[in-house]
Amino acid sequence: MPATQTDYAQSPHIVMWEITRACQLHCVHCRAEAQRHRHPGELNLQEARSVVDQVSGFHDPLLVITGGDPLEREDLWEIIDYAREQGVRVSLAASVTPRMTRAAIWRMRRAGVKRLALSLDGATAKAHDRFRGVKGSFLDTVKALYSVADIGLPLQINTTVSALNHEELEGVADMAELFGADLWSLFFLVPTGRASEDLMTTPEQNEEIMKWIYGQSLTRPFAVKATEAPFYRRVIMQRQSGEARREPHPGSGQTAQRAPRDALRGVRPVNDGDGFVFISHTGDVYPSGFLPECAGNVQSTPLVDIYRASDLFRKMRAKDELKGKCGRCEFRHVCGGSRARAFAVTGDYMQSDPACSYQPQG
Repeated sequence: MPATQTDYAQSPHIVMWEITRACQLHCVHCRAEAQRHRHPGELNLQEARSVVDQVSGFHDPLLVITGGDPLEREDLWEIIDYAREQGVRVSLAASVTPRMTRAAIWRMRRAGVKRLALSLDGATAKAHDRFRGVKGSFLDTVKALYSVADIGLPLQINTTVSALNHEELEGVADMAELFGADLWSLFFLVPTGRASEDLMTTPEQNEEIMKWIYGQSLTRPFAVKATEAPFYRRVIMQRQSGEARREPHPGSGQTAQRAPRDALRGVRPVNDGDGFVFISHTGDVYPSGFLPECAGNVQSTPLVDIYRASDLFRKMRAKDELKGKCGRCEFRHVCGGSRARAFAVTGDYMQSDPACSYQPQG
């Protein structure tokens, strides 16, 4: 394995930490079923510092602080400062509410936040506000995006792909480009929390969307990432293989297309529990925020031990033990399917990902 890559059996690439479930939005797909007020069982500041210490035991992961809305915690800045003191890289995924002020964005930059992720689930107020459950959310998000661009804080735009908004994706991509996003992360809906199965796009639609976002990755100035849709990796490989066969001969006068700006380029594919770990507001540890199977709690078992040695996480990394067509698929080691979606739809996290239309060749 190249020295620049992490052994995912030992360390995750991303640690996602939900420091609170409090949020003033009411999103139709909310995994956390966020509430207006903070939960009394949230980890306190001292316990939060212990989590940071445990994260620092891994090999240079990216710590993404999320919620709910992390801005609901007054001690957020102390947590970020402590993480930086421990040499932990921090990004922030926050909600656009009245707390998302220009002053707060400036404070993020001064605190050394590597990137701010904001959600944009439609290119129009009608589409986005319907998703977020709050009228005026779209305009507030646009204002926040202008501030982020003006202040110069690196920006990630998150978009949930669903039956409600999949026709808005072109417009969202245009906005991501307009506001200078570094990364566009498309999350393919998992029916958990407030999200129901009827909000999912069909496997056939997903395949077309994947081909479309691959095309976007060739022309847009930002990187593209598909979350809870690891079959995007398979699509990339198939498209690149086809393009290689059509590559023009030297001197033909044709211009070769540039490589896609894949967000994980040079990094092993990340999947639920395999390069990824999620910590809840109470310290429970999951392979994903969308897979409600708990492997332990950081207050009783070190995070490093849970990730490396728990039966649940070891199974997440055992691609040859997958069931159904995922288990037969020749792309299982670069994809592996969404374990969270398999669990949400079938009740078995080792079953096939029902969002993928691909039929294995073997």
